[in-house]
Amino acid sequence: MTSYLRRALVASPTAQAQAARAELRDAWDWCPIDEADLVIALGGDGFLLQTLHAMLEARRPPPPVFGMNLGTIGFLMNEWRRHGLDDRLDRARAFKVTPLMMTATGIDGRIHALPAINEVSLLRETRQTAKIEVTVNDRIVLEELACDGILVATPAGSTAYNLSAHGPILPLGSAMLALTPISAFRPRRWRGAILPDRARVSLRILEPGKRPVSAVADQREIRDVAQVDIAMDRARELTLLFDPEHALDDRITMEQFIA
Repeated sequence: MTSYLRRALVASPTAQAQAARAELRDAWDWCPIDEADLVIALGGDGFLLQTLHAMLEARRPPPPVFGMNLGTIGFLMNEWRRHGLDDRLDRARAFKVTPLMMTATGIDGRIHALPAINEVSLLRETRQTAKIEVTVNDRIVLEELACDGILVATPAGSTAYNLSAHGPILPLGSAMLALTPISAFRPRRWRGAILPDRARVSLRILEPGKRPVSAVADQREIRDVAQVDIAMDRARELTLLFDPEHALDDRITMEQFIA
């Protein structure tokens, strides 16, 4: 495939992924990831997220990523197969994934800006219930949410932590975000909201000294936050490639029918 002449190969440190990397190492002339037109990622969902985050931090536009599952679940991955890779890449379907940007202000006043591909989650740090004021587009929608935490999930991440917290599954391309409470105590019957993906969400921690809260952007945590602002980061779009018979949009849709 002429558009993917320069390929990079990355693999998680697990024995299984390293063995697969050894099988592919001599099949093509691989290049460094910062020179690649395409990245082949071997591992699980966690490793893929690490790879995507590293690409977001690079200065150049992120190249497409074709992941092959050598981890546990592999929801964001394709099936591992050594042979026929060129044909699979020729037939692959591309899906755009837009990350969130989390801007977390700590109790100490320091500001941390981190991207999140799946979700931004706030979690209580102690046995004390977190109390959070929820604002959407500069309008306070919940003056006090007493809970273990709250999260904002993208469609790509809606089947991950968000689904475990009983949040809605969002079809890929729905242009929506899930705002989902984690073990809400008050208001007890509030089950969350579905928001347009252009919404800006602000989460202010009430009594942050007594009831400390941490903020997590995918796998990266900031502790003792005072406020977290969340919005889509449309300037840094990612592209994932999937086998047509195992495409991401179909997998997200079918998750709604799993008992």
